[in-house]
Amino acid sequence: MTSAAREGWLERIEAPDSLTLNLGGRWDMRSAQRHEKELRHLRPSGKQALRVDFSAIDSLDTAGAWLLFRLAKRLRAEGVEVAFDNLQAPHADILERLAKIESHVEIEPPKPNPLVAIVALIGKSVIDIGVEIMESIAFLGLTAVSFARAVLRPKLFRVPAIFYHMEQAGLNAIPIIALIAFLIGLVIAYQGAIQLRQFGAEIFVVDMVAVSVLRELAILLTAIVVAGRSGSAFTAQIGAMKINEEVDAMRTIGLDPMQVLVLPRLIALMIVLPLLGFVADVMGLVGGGVMSMIELGISPSQYIDRLEQSFAPWSLGTGLLKAPVFAAIIALTSCHMGMKVSGSSESLGKFTTRSVVHAIFAVIVVDAMFSIFFAYIGI
Repeated sequence: MTSAAREGWLERIEAPDSLTLNLGGRWDMRSAQRHEKELRHLRPSGKQALRVDFSAIDSLDTAGAWLLFRLAKRLRAEGVEVAFDNLQAPHADILERLAKIESHVEIEPPKPNPLVAIVALIGKSVIDIGVEIMESIAFLGLTAVSFARAVLRPKLFRVPAIFYHMEQAGLNAIPIIALIAFLIGLVIAYQGAIQLRQFGAEIFVVDMVAVSVLRELAILLTAIVVAGRSGSAFTAQIGAMKINEEVDAMRTIGLDPMQVLVLPRLIALMIVLPLLGFVADVMGLVGGGVMSMIELGISPSQYIDRLEQSFAPWSLGTGLLKAPVFAAIIALTSCHMGMKVSGSSESLGKFTTRSVVHAIFAVIVVDAMFSIFFAYIGI
């Protein structure tokens, strides 16, 4: 038999109810390429079934088997009955292996390297922080432009809105601020008395209360409470307006949301936070005096005399000097987060939480910077 005769061949035999393909020779890569186009368009007519006769095949490799397997799969998907006749064991084994390969297998997702995952998470966090800082700087610049425009045109200042927010963020916050500052004064005096009593220096409890409350704790705790109370309210209010498309409606009728929503809240908070800080200073000293009287037996007159001796004007001034800066941080952070809210309640909750966390974090960082600066210049 010549080489050409050994090459793969096929013969079609038509019958009323079936179409038979007699296969012979070597069905390998060369034969598959030669018969691929013919088998791709092969389809029995009517209700004919397809019968593939393997009796004359000399050899069958993966390429030829894949061509026949694909033909059978296509026709069966079209509803044609396909049968393989006179299939020898080696040929049946190849077709069976192809069927297993073709079947759907669940692939286990690759497990990421923990170190790579940690590095990727850190990198993403750094990028997010960088983007957040850039957006905050842009929002600060936009606020500064809006404020300068209002200074040039005082009619743009919305005085009723400023007084409204002063009432909400300042007057209504006095009870909680006063209570917290009073309790902080009590705690500082009590803990100080326990420690200083060991050295017979109980009288210096007054000095400790005065310095810690006036310089640091009163204004810092006031800012933290205002960030959680008023900052979250600012974000929720502006965010709800964003969800209801009221901010877009403002722009449509020619109103600047920065002038209407941001500036009144910023100005109001910068006015009331120093006042709240002063209230916290007074109540913190009162709380320290009450605990000194209870724990140490120091009379109110003795407490006031010692307070006058330990009082330094800069102790009060350094605390109140921070207040407008803290107020600006809280107002700008909360309003910025409110402006970033998209059209869903989930987004509102996320940015409200984020505004409180970011504002408190920024206040603590700036307070630390103030402390270092005041220590450096000797105040």
